[in-house]
Amino acid sequence: MRQYNYGEKWKKLLTPEIVTYLSQIHEFKGKQTLFKEAKADILTKLTEIAKIQSTEASNKIEGIYTSSSRLKALVNDKTRPKSRDEMEIAGYRDVLNSIHEDYDFIPVKPNIILQLHRDLYRFEGMEYGGKYKTADNIIQEVDSEGNKSVRFKPVAAWETPEAMNELCKAYEEADAKGEIDSLLLIPMFILDFLCIHPFNDGNGRMSRLLTLLLLYKSNYIVGKYVSIEHLIEKTKVNYYDSLQKSSYGWYEEENDYEPFVKYMLSVILAAYRDFADRVTLFDSSDLSKPERVREVVKLHLGPVSKSEIIEVCPDISAITVQRALTEMLTAGEIEKIGGGRYTKYVWKAND
Repeated sequence: MRQYNYGEKWKKLLTPEIVTYLSQIHEFKGKQTLFKEAKADILTKLTEIAKIQSTEASNKIEGIYTSSSRLKALVNDKTRPKSRDEMEIAGYRDVLNSIHEDYDFIPVKPNIILQLHRDLYRFEGMEYGGKYKTADNIIQEVDSEGNKSVRFKPVAAWETPEAMNELCKAYEEADAKGEIDSLLLIPMFILDFLCIHPFNDGNGRMSRLLTLLLLYKSNYIVGKYVSIEHLIEKTKVNYYDSLQKSSYGWYEEENDYEPFVKYMLSVILAAYRDFADRVTLFDSSDLSKPERVREVVKLHLGPVSKSEIIEVCPDISAITVQRALTEMLTAGEIEKIGGGRYTKYVWKAND
């Protein structure tokens, strides 16, 4: 069985690129207090938006969908799930809420992970909810022609309980020593969790929930206000590519954590940048929604698409964004580049 020990492996990750990521994220973390001192209604609104985006995106990665209106009602607990997909969405909502509210009291232990997995399936009555896998599983890859191939064969079912015990023990020991930056330790732990693949179903969603939990416990709270799952879903090709690269040689303990660690750091940094931008724009209480759209285009480096504007201002509807863009085009303040789904806008006014 593979040995889980992070004592020396993290030192290989201190490349110039990763150190730069760490420095930038640490700088944003230092500003968290200033961000959190923003108006309470701003943070409440950001939290509401992030919960919806997180629940949608993490399930969407696994092919679990519902309509936008149903999703919002489910996340706000204003309706009951009507389908299996909606049951899974409601389960994710509940675990996400538990992590948001009680992360300080949720230790990284096998029995706790099992409880979170049980809650993920609480609406479905599935027998495998809260239990380790009962049969060996494989991670498949499907090419453009629909042909399937085995990408990775996780730990055998009979080895899983011990593997999870050793994994959690290794994390706790490394975290207690405080020698490893938690921004390195967390993605290393998540990569190993995914290689163990301890459950019959729900491994991907559990990995993203655990990522949030561990980040919160290390005082990186950005995922509460900007959806990290949404950022992963937007870059899921890179997500899966980094997972694959970092899992090569895993059983021989020769795998390279760097691709996955670097990917996750890029996502966390992007989340902090979005957080800073959104707090600034939301705090511009003297600006109307069209004026906020105007500021996004004006301050953006290079052309910006309508979807990118909505990313920065998720509380502004697509109709309002489009109306503001049309008004700016008519006024000659911006220029339209491209067409159709590739349309972008660039600021061209002189002021």
